[in-house]
Amino acid sequence: MSRKVVITGMGVVTPLGCSLDTYWKRLVAGHSAVRPVRQFDVSAYPSKIAAEVVEFNVDDFVPKKQQRRTDPYSHYAIGAAKLAVADSGLDMSRENPARVGVIAGSGIGGIQTMQIQHNILRDKGPMRCSPFMIPEMITNMISGLIAIEFGMKGPNYAVVSACATAAHAMGDAMRSIQHGDADVMVSGGSDASVCELGFAGFCALRALSTRNDEPARASRPFDKDRDGFVMGEGASIVVLEEYEHARQRGARIYCELSGFGATCDAYHETAPSEDGDGAARAMTLALRESGMNPDQVDYINAHGTSTQLNDACETRAVKLAFGPEQAKKVMLSSTKSMMGHLLGAAGAAEAVVCALAIRNGAIPPTINYETPDPECDLDYVPNTAREKQVRFALSNSLGFGGHNVTLALKAI
Repeated sequence: MSRKVVITGMGVVTPLGCSLDTYWKRLVAGHSAVRPVRQFDVSAYPSKIAAEVVEFNVDDFVPKKQQRRTDPYSHYAIGAAKLAVADSGLDMSRENPARVGVIAGSGIGGIQTMQIQHNILRDKGPMRCSPFMIPEMITNMISGLIAIEFGMKGPNYAVVSACATAAHAMGDAMRSIQHGDADVMVSGGSDASVCELGFAGFCALRALSTRNDEPARASRPFDKDRDGFVMGEGASIVVLEEYEHARQRGARIYCELSGFGATCDAYHETAPSEDGDGAARAMTLALRESGMNPDQVDYINAHGTSTQLNDACETRAVKLAFGPEQAKKVMLSSTKSMMGHLLGAAGAAEAVVCALAIRNGAIPPTINYETPDPECDLDYVPNTAREKQVRFALSNSLGFGGHNVTLALKAI
């Protein structure tokens, strides 16, 4: 466990943009990517808004033939992986492929393929279904496709833990390097669930905001008038390396991935534990591995979904992990207020926010914070970014099933 793990490459395909520069500029500007849904007719749905990926040109990343036999969630993942590897400067011709692996996942996987193929089955019969249906749908496929693309033959599997997926994947990839199983790991998550079936499921849960007449103001984490989360889509992939390996090849290092805490609420299928204990323990574990105390944390990227239960419970968790006085001193923000909830990709997309905050010396805001909630009484960096030297940051990801993950990131 003595091998230090650093981030050397990052790639994003998000509603806020598909380059790190655009992503960061829009985050600190408080730009909202939430709009009326464009991909299908939402007239019958109570929620009619989402944060869709609109600037991704799949032809730049995936050949036409491969596009026809892969799901959009795979397209986003391949795009983000190519961007991350290019950003890292990793040259696979100079690497031992057995020492380079991939751990990436999806909260839902190829749900658009499932929807399309179900309709074909219903209308035309079983023999008209695509022979690629199963590999298009399964959630491990992005790990395999990324490895095939680059010839990465090291540890390779998928993680599936709902909205904690990408954070779990990064934590497992970190462990692979720490334990000496690999020198480089490509990791993250992807989801493309803004479709009729995915939207119907979340609407049936009554989990989505119905502030349809004000899309840009709909995602409002920690605000008293929040009424649900906004669905997003996209992918985020990072390149993790053992520190000395990165130094020897002259890689640019963003920061250290210094801690990983993972727990379970063991409480309810969809609701977080009301006392915040599970999330608090995840933060405490990540801090402990990092060798840091709560008073050294500059920034927490909160899970902050904009649901009544999550935001209040996460606030309690921060107070429990940090102590009530220190909790009021640390800055939290929810970038879901701007890009919606990327589901299985959220954990990596938000860890990238922390890495960029460390590099750029600023903390993105929680936009749409207008009416304080007595149950949510911490510093959520409301509405305006702050300049701040960030030496140490935490990123929280909490998923259906009671999964809690905290990643700790530290300046080098």
